[in-house]
Amino acid sequence: MISLKQIHYALAVERSLHFKKAAEACNISQSALSTALSEMEKQLGFQVFERDNRKVLITPLGRQVLDRARSVELQMEDIRKLADAQKEPLSTPLSVGVIPTIGPFLLPRVLPALQERYPKLQLDIVEDQTAHVLDLLRRGALDAAIIALPYDTEGFLTFKFWSENLLWVCNTQDPQAQQDCMAVDDLAHAKLMLLKDGHCLTDHALAACKLSDVSAHSFSATSLGTLIELTAARLGTTLVPEIALDQLVLPKTQLAAVPLSEPGPHRELAIAIRPNYPGLANIEALQQLFQEQLRPAA
Repeated sequence: MISLKQIHYALAVERSLHFKKAAEACNISQSALSTALSEMEKQLGFQVFERDNRKVLITPLGRQVLDRARSVELQMEDIRKLADAQKEPLSTPLSVGVIPTIGPFLLPRVLPALQERYPKLQLDIVEDQTAHVLDLLRRGALDAAIIALPYDTEGFLTFKFWSENLLWVCNTQDPQAQQDCMAVDDLAHAKLMLLKDGHCLTDHALAACKLSDVSAHSFSATSLGTLIELTAARLGTTLVPEIALDQLVLPKTQLAAVPLSEPGPHRELAIAIRPNYPGLANIEALQQLFQEQLRPAA
């Protein structure tokens, strides 16, 4: 019978495509890992991996085995976390993915309160683009992911905690800086600069402004901070979510933020989890705390 340990070893090889690196990740010798996987392949009656001295390949049948093995390992991990689910919320380790257009603006506002209210929490944060954090979540490498909607979240549960609009940001010397709102029809001529492909904020911006693309514009960047600096230098204009205004725009007196004419909300922030994740109380506690910290002061 194939063991959970063999499954763990096989998935480690799948991740690194390297037997030595997989063995190091599993804290065993390379020979022990190779022996365990050879025995697994013997029980299956076919090869999962093709290997030589230079590379490791996954066979077509091996791919099917690993897909099922990943599901088994994930279910076992969720079973192990059932014990943690019986403890008080946010008193055990929690790994959370967050996207770059949320993390720098949300975390400074919520982490002090989170640490004060839940001092036992051990939080591990991974920042990456939406597709990657959701892939890590799907594979069980994360407990939750903080993302922006709309986005394809099929196969996940989402817990919304904030709705917001996008604002057009320009230099105060721009003739349209004093307008009450920016007509979306005018954005096509506003030298708009957005994040490069892969950032969901770009998709949200294009949808909110009813634009097909921004390929005609001169700049694209990997961070909102870069776009803000380019805007301050009068090299173009950009769009910024409300949650980032206090940090990115308001400190710069040479910038103006103008609401869009297109009604919102233009995006919603949410916590995503796997449907069978046992720590639901943790997610509900996070959702409530986020809502409290983002709520405007009375």
